[in-house]
Amino acid sequence: MHNLSQFLQDTFAKNNKKNAVIAVSGGIDSALSLSLLVQALPKKQIWPILLPYGRQDMSDAETILDFWQIPAENRKILNISSIVDAIDKSLLIDDTDKLRKGNVMARVRMIAVFDYAKSKDALVVGTENKSEYYLGYFTRFGDEASDIEPLINLYKTQVRQMARELNLPEIFLEKKPSADLWLDQSDEQELGFSYELADQVLADLIDQKIPSVEIPALFVKEKQDEVVKILARIQGMVFKREVPYSLS
Repeated sequence: MHNLSQFLQDTFAKNNKKNAVIAVSGGIDSALSLSLLVQALPKKQIWPILLPYGRQDMSDAETILDFWQIPAENRKILNISSIVDAIDKSLLIDDTDKLRKGNVMARVRMIAVFDYAKSKDALVVGTENKSEYYLGYFTRFGDEASDIEPLINLYKTQVRQMARELNLPEIFLEKKPSADLWLDQSDEQELGFSYELADQVLADLIDQKIPSVEIPALFVKEKQDEVVKILARIQGMVFKREVPYSLS
């Protein structure tokens, strides 16, 4: 935990930046990123931005800001509905096309965050964890866009563990992970498997460097089909970590 806060502090110093902008959604990842940021910088230099769509409930986001006593004058709320709806209309994106609309929402949020950072001469602190990175569970040029990623070496289960160690409000440990791109959206429901199982597979594949063909046999028979699905997802999302392609 100290190492991550020190990493943030050192990165700001190296780039001669004092201010940080962070999008706070109300989920555990942004709550932990904010918590690490609070250990690294004075609160008056932290500029959280809340980016609801429509009537999206942001009370959990407010909860973590209150928990760390972020000054009210530093908080910004921008409802992205009018921007997203205008883009959807221009691109002829139907409301039933959740994936395209969700991608637009994520990219509009990215634009808003970086514009806010420009106005504050700040660096954008991201909230992507290692599980999401390897599972490709992010929108390119959207929620994965940032200047600094303090959680990128932490699996989702490690994010939860660290949040517990910091005694963050219980709501962040209890709520289902969600990108909040549509009503009742759930990460694990959409992925088709739990982060707990995915993290075990990722640890074997990425950290232990066990060949993917050998990994299913490491799990009980009842879990092997899910393990195969997770491995297929990881392989199928390699392109997200490699694009844009270029001729070397």
